[in-house]
Formats: sequence, structure tokens, C-alpha cells
Amino acid sequence: MMQKQFKRINDYRGKMSQPGVLLASVLIVLITMTGCNKWLDIQPKSDVAADELFTTEAGFEEALNGVYIRLASTDLYGAELTTGLPDVMAQDYTLSTQIDPWSYLKTEKFDFKDADFIARRDNIWSGLYNGIVNLNLILEHLEGHEQLFSGNHYNLIKGEALGLRAYLHFDLFRLFGSSVISNGAQGIPYVTTYSNKVTKTSSPAEVMEAIEKDLTAAKGLLAGTDPIQTAAYVVDYPGSDSATENTDPSLFMQMRRNRFNYYAVMATLARVYLYDQKKTEALASAMEVIQTAKFPWTRQEDFLNTDPEKQDLLLYKEVIFGWYAPWSVSELRSRFETGSAGLFLSKEDAARIYETSGVGGEDLRFKRWLQVAVDGNLELQKYARNPDGDEDDLSSNFYPQTLPAIRLSEMYYIAAEASFDQDKQKALSYVDSVRVHRGIGQPFTATDKNQFISALIREARKEFLGEGQVFYMYKRLNQPIQGHAGTQIPASPSVFVLPLPDNEIEFGHR
Repeated sequence: MMQKQFKRINDYRGKMSQPGVLLASVLIVLITMTGCNKWLDIQPKSDVAADELFTTEAGFEEALNGVYIRLASTDLYGAELTTGLPDVMAQDYTLSTQIDPWSYLKTEKFDFKDADFIARRDNIWSGLYNGIVNLNLILEHLEGHEQLFSGNHYNLIKGEALGLRAYLHFDLFRLFGSSVISNGAQGIPYVTTYSNKVTKTSSPAEVMEAIEKDLTAAKGLLAGTDPIQTAAYVVDYPGSDSATENTDPSLFMQMRRNRFNYYAVMATLARVYLYDQKKTEALASAMEVIQTAKFPWTRQEDFLNTDPEKQDLLLYKEVIFGWYAPWSVSELRSRFETGSAGLFLSKEDAARIYETSGVGGEDLRFKRWLQVAVDGNLELQKYARNPDGDEDDLSSNFYPQTLPAIRLSEMYYIAAEASFDQDKQKALSYVDSVRVHRGIGQPFTATDKNQFISALIREARKEFLGEGQVFYMYKRLNQPIQGHAGTQIPASPSVFVLPLPDNEIEFGHR
């Protein structure tokens, strides 16, 4: 059964590598397409020595696929980093004080000495660096082997690997480093070689410079190479007659939104430049993604459709880059479809986040994403699958199980923030572009910069619930976190900067 194959991949955790630890082998996976909708069927193969693996173009493709699979595991982006720890710290869920089934209560209170927090933190640190180390292995073997590749595949693979390396370092920095606005000194190791030597800790400025350098290099390699840029590449639901995402004869070239594609690079650059307070560059990068019109807004009739086989609760076509993670279906159901036994919202918290007594009264996200459970609490339906479908048959839903990493609406929010100082009305109109597609007709208003920032965070909370992005926004802007019942958690490095793993401090001499 397909689900059993997915579970075997999900159980893989890789070697727990700290920066600079040499890996002896690489997880190899073969990705094939099956079924009328061409869902990915992932079949693990045995470990292959690097010298043997990197002798063919297919070997490089398999190695890069292996990195994606590892990163989409449930302890990383397949659940935890998207729907778990960052959102818990952003106070985006109402947690039961009676049963705490996911052991998040102490994390919500920023108890960084809690054993459950420590286990998650260590898995995140080692898992992301595992991905980075394996990307470095791929990049190292690419050099001097251009002749192995057909067409533009050399540039494509190198561009993806460089871009993804920057993306992973950036998330590590957003968790474990000092924000640029705070002028703090905590950085992270920026690992660019496959070596058994310990990588020194880079300063925040050095980390940001390295991230921007990798992303700029990835942009140059993918520009004119990535098929997602062509007019013939049409983003749509897999079963649509107009979709061309999964029609390329090369399986490796299909479903580019589940890979670090050209627009994922540009969107990440927009995110990174804004974090680095380079607003002109952030605006230009965001506008390139917006103006391509490659990622259409979800039609309200699809969002509101009550037929599980036809509804789009994920706003799927708006995803610029997302993690394909079918093995996360069971865990996400356990997290969100179990009332107070999972991650839920009380009616009071939901009303506060979505401002239902005012501007949010007609918010389609509140109406479609939050469903009343038997205990009266509200369950998040963003990742709900067809309840009558066979879990082994992923074609029983409108689109494959994907967890958003970057979506179109964020580009509008970045454009708004980056342009506010120069053109306030234009900035407000960018936010309205999102609101109108979420059923809110009332114009977005702000009289000054402070009011604008507070209101923009409120908008982001509504949009990115269950996507792991709001905590980073609080941190980047050095804003107090809005807690439950109107409480606030003051902005502070003790809240925003996660402590490094003990092993990293001891053996990495940090």
C-alpha cells in the first residue's frame, strides 16, 4: 500500500548531524508518478555510496529528492515547523490545560528548559543542518561534472540546492539568531562545505550576507532555466484541463511548486531583504512574483465548496513553494480534528484573531477554516482531507497534501510594508488586495506607521494560521506577542531567540 511506503520514509530521521559532521551516506529516494492524477509515489532505496551516486544525472536528482523528503518529515516542515512550535510560541492555538496531548503548554509559556521543547528544538536543529550538509555534498560533486547533465539540468539542480541551502539557514537564523532590528549578537554557523571540521558561528550580519549571496546565485542559475517561468507552465489543480504542472515528459521537471523553483527564490529574497531592512530590494522582489501572475487567487466558489472532493481549503493555487508531504495526513488530522484533544481555538480566541465582531464578520477564512467540534471548540480545517476518501488514495482530494512554505498573500504583505514610508495609499491597497479575496470589502486603514504595523500583524495572523510564519513576524518587527484574553508577551530576546542545543554548545564550542 502506498501509505506504508510513505510511513517508511516518514520514519527515516537521518543521522543526527551537527554542523561540520561528515555524513557517511545519503538518503536516496526514487520518485515516480502513478495514477490518473500523477501523485508522487515515493519508494525508498538503499543507501548508495556518494562516489557511485554522483556518476549520473539521475543520481543527482535522487540525492536532491532525498533532501526534500527528509525536510518534509513530520518533525520538520511536514508538521512541526509549519503547524507546531512556531505557531505555539505565537500564541495561535488555545491549548487544553487539562490534557496537553502534544506537550506544548510549557513551550507556549517559553519554558526553554522543558524536556519536550528541548527534544523538538534538537530535532529541528539537527534536521535542518542534516539537509544543509547533504545539499553541500550535492553542490561539491556538481563541480566539474557539467557534462553529465542534459539541457539546463545542471543549472536547475545547482540553483535549487543553493536556494534551498539559503532557505534552511534563514529559518535556523530566524529561530536561533538575533533579529536584525534588535542589533543582538547571536548568529549561527553558515555551513557551505561538506566537511568534518566545525564551522564557526557567523555574526547576524554575516549570516544575512551569506543568505543573500546564495539566493542571488540561485536566482542567476534558475533564471531562464526553470520551466515555471514559461507561459506554457500553468498553475492549477492537478485534475484541471488547463494545468500543465505535471505534464512535462521529465518527472523531475514536474510540480515545480513542490521544489525550490525560481519564484520561490524571488519570494524568499523578498522575505530575507525585508528581514534585513532592505525595503527597496524587498519590494522589487515581491513585485516580480506578484506581477508574473503565475499564481492566481483562489476562486471563492472553490474555497466555499462543501464537497470535500472539490473544495480548496488550502488556497492551493496561491502556494509559491510548498512541501509535498502525504505522510503527514494522519498527524495533521490528530493535531487539528480532535477538538480539545488537539490544537484548537476557543470561540473567544477565534473571534479575537479574526475580529468577527467588526471587520472580520464576513471573513471567509473564519467561516471555512474553523469548524465547531463536539466540545464547542473550533478545529482548524486548512489541512483537512476528504473524510470519506481512502487515506491510501491521495487522488480522493482536489489537490495533493501540501504544506505551504511561501504563498502569494505574503508577497502583498511584504510589498505593503516595504512601500508604506514612500506611498501609504499604495501600501494600504496591497493589503486590500488580499482582504477582498478573503471576503472583506471594508478598506484597510492606518493613520501612522505604528498603527499600520499592528494592523498588518493582525491580518497576517488570519492568513497564516497553521503555517508557522507569524512568530517570525513578531520577532522581525520586535513587537509584543498578542496572547490569550487580551494579554501581551513583551518583545524580548528571552522570547525570540531559542537557546542552542547543549551538544552544539559543548562540541561546537559556541
